[in-house]
Amino acid sequence: MKSKEDKINMLNDYIAQAHLGGGQERIEKQHAKKKLTARERIAYLLDEGSFEEIGILVTHRTTEFGMQDEIYFGDGVVTGYGTINTRLVYIYAQDFTVFGGSLSETHAEKICKIMDLALKVGAPIIGLNDSGGARIQEGVRSLGGYAEIFYKNVQSSGIIPQISAIMGPCAGGAVYSPAMTDFTLMVEQSSYMFVTGPNVVKTVTNENVTSEELGGATTHATKSGVAHKTSANDIECLEDLKTLLSYIPQNNKKTTENLPYKLNDEIREVLSNILPDNVNKPYDMHEVIKGIIDEDSFYEIHKDYAENIIVGFSRIAGRSVGIIANQPMFLAGVLDVNSSKKAARFTRFCDSFNIPLLVLVDVPGFLPGTDQEWNGIIVHGAKLLYALSEATVPRVTVITRKAYGGAYDVMNSKHIGADLNFAWPSAEIAVMGAKGASEIIFRKEIASAENPDEKLAERESEYADTFANPYTAARRGFIDEVILPKDTRRKLIKAFSMLEDKIIEKRDRKHGNIPL
Repeated sequence: MKSKEDKINMLNDYIAQAHLGGGQERIEKQHAKKKLTARERIAYLLDEGSFEEIGILVTHRTTEFGMQDEIYFGDGVVTGYGTINTRLVYIYAQDFTVFGGSLSETHAEKICKIMDLALKVGAPIIGLNDSGGARIQEGVRSLGGYAEIFYKNVQSSGIIPQISAIMGPCAGGAVYSPAMTDFTLMVEQSSYMFVTGPNVVKTVTNENVTSEELGGATTHATKSGVAHKTSANDIECLEDLKTLLSYIPQNNKKTTENLPYKLNDEIREVLSNILPDNVNKPYDMHEVIKGIIDEDSFYEIHKDYAENIIVGFSRIAGRSVGIIANQPMFLAGVLDVNSSKKAARFTRFCDSFNIPLLVLVDVPGFLPGTDQEWNGIIVHGAKLLYALSEATVPRVTVITRKAYGGAYDVMNSKHIGADLNFAWPSAEIAVMGAKGASEIIFRKEIASAENPDEKLAERESEYADTFANPYTAARRGFIDEVILPKDTRRKLIKAFSMLEDKIIEKRDRKHGNIPL
């Protein structure tokens, strides 16, 4: 019989083995790729000394293909809980040094257990993904493990924040869990995501493509929109994750903590000089955002995808606020397929977690063309319309310049439930631009005129004076107030403070049928 000391030594030996993962040689290979190990990532992300591990002695149960001779404590995933800036979070980090981080039945059970705890307690769940995919030695048991994780992602959605960091390979079935979480972060040059890899693509479609081209961080940040944020390395990615978490609450019953803030710069003169005199000349909406929010508080999401719309988190007088803004610097700020999806998803996240929405509008309409129509601009535009119409959080709109056609309705207009709608004196709220409208309304008169160009200019000026301003809408109550640009921040601080206790009783229904 073992002595008490022998038993303690055995436990310490098991823990030491678990901490080594797949062994020192594989750890060094991970470092050679400029990647941290699973445990190093957790140690960096969480507050020092706060991590409590769960399931450290779990091992796989497979005996086929000689697997009984390769046993590693933890089975390729480190799971547990700890704090980030004193806030409780649950976390799992796949360990690439153990079977390439591949998912087994027990690996999945560990992840599901930690997800269950996060849901019971009401705290964010963070997944650090670095896995070669399903463990093929386990066959359908591994696939079943993935499906159980997917199911728990869905059950947790809108109740607790779910954040995925892709810090290595993520292929096949592994990609669907991050896709169902709220935010996906990727590391440049060392992470990739795809359903089928380059070899399968070559076989099926005869395309030659690298892993980086097919599913690297840049690809997903610019082309597919799968990645919400990219980082240069593991450390930067974990810092981004900490920053993101600071803007969102623990769960759907909580609100984000307001930071201490001293009101001393409500008037921002800089806002008066951003818009150019020429209404067709672009300007950077980031400058407007900068002029409204607390200094250096904007955290942009999907920065390189659908750049004609901007979404991100900021603080206004210490309050966390989600911002959606048309960007005149790209495609004149029009709404198209990708920008509609981008803004709709962000809207739904903010509404799920009680984050007020500020919508900054300068939109000439929806992008015309066969490409947009054939790719479903109707249904994708309807996603944004649906998301904003459904949102019950405080919603405030500021129209800086153009708000034309159906895009005026979609961009958080009073008609779809916005709480307060402001407009700058430069705002133009109409069915379309003055020139296009005049060409339609006065077509016959212009055609028969002695000088058609002069007549068009005359009618265009007349139409602009009548409709291309915020006052017709203000008279109808569609705009609550026309404000000076320099007063925008002051108005928003008061508006969001006033709306802080807004409550809307939802109708009794299972769920709506969003146009997916």
